[in-house]
Amino acid sequence: MAKKREEREMGMFLDGIIESMPLIVKELVAGGVAGGVAKTFVAPLERVKILFQTRRDEYQSIGLLGSFKKIAKTEGVAGFYRGNGASVARIVPYAALHYMAYEQYRRWIIHTFPDVGRGPVLDLVAGSFAGGTAVLFTYPLDLVRTKLAYQVVGSAKLSVQGLAQTEQVYKGILDCFSKTHKDAGLRGLYRGVAPSLYGIFPYAGLKFYFYEEMKRHVPKEHKNNILVKLACGSIAGLLGQTFTYPLDVARRQMQVQRFIASNSAEAKGTMETLVKIVESQGWKQLFSGLSINYLKVVPSVAIGFTVYDLIKAYLKVPSRDEAVVEVVTNKRNIQPPSSLRS
Repeated sequence: MAKKREEREMGMFLDGIIESMPLIVKELVAGGVAGGVAKTFVAPLERVKILFQTRRDEYQSIGLLGSFKKIAKTEGVAGFYRGNGASVARIVPYAALHYMAYEQYRRWIIHTFPDVGRGPVLDLVAGSFAGGTAVLFTYPLDLVRTKLAYQVVGSAKLSVQGLAQTEQVYKGILDCFSKTHKDAGLRGLYRGVAPSLYGIFPYAGLKFYFYEEMKRHVPKEHKNNILVKLACGSIAGLLGQTFTYPLDVARRQMQVQRFIASNSAEAKGTMETLVKIVESQGWKQLFSGLSINYLKVVPSVAIGFTVYDLIKAYLKVPSRDEAVVEVVTNKRNIQPPSSLRS
């Protein structure tokens, strides 16, 4: 009896905390959890994809399975998660901002432009601006993640055997931040941000567009089905990524240019980098690692959207239309009566 009473009291306590949380905080929490879970799930594929994009000769030639075997042999299991600490440290605030900003932009557009329809175009615009906002706030963490993942580090024993050559430049997240800022200042921490923004605007917008559009065609009795949410998220991520992938390749190569540009002139912009990749490595390099990205994006976006919806339901976040009414009502209640204003 005492145990049941304690569980009931704990449940009431948690319900009280949830009820007292502002809507924006609930959306931040749901987005952060969704991003962290999804990113950790696909971390090994993300590591191989980055090596495909930036170490073409070493890894692309041996294929996906060969790359997995090489990493396992030279770096062990930990090698699959190299740079994942920085990745999760980036994705949690990024996803939190991304999802929250999407909801906020969507509500703001509806409130400011009431004649705008609540269809897929609204999701496209809100998702695009939300993606850009999240990138600007968290880009330095993405840069650090890429630099750490780019490093191929082998143990002293493996190096002696000739299986891997140690070339560790950065010892960790803080060391990478410090050295990058020391070498190139704040501008160095935002190197490659232009293609990120070019890519995230259409990608984030299309991702939300496809996800919400597909959910609209799902019968009402199946809307809360987890498998349906996973399927909608998978297709949304797949389509969005295909259209914007070359910009992701350009961004990665700009981020590690310090290491790979020793024998050639340094590309200064996104278009110049894209042209240089085509001229020196062929147009197929613009889609290098895309097959791996498909394997990564399908579960990542699917898990992200699904976990986000589940956490929102647990935190008792109202539906989007109800949230718009709630926000507008709160604003009206805060405003003083017209007689007092006059």
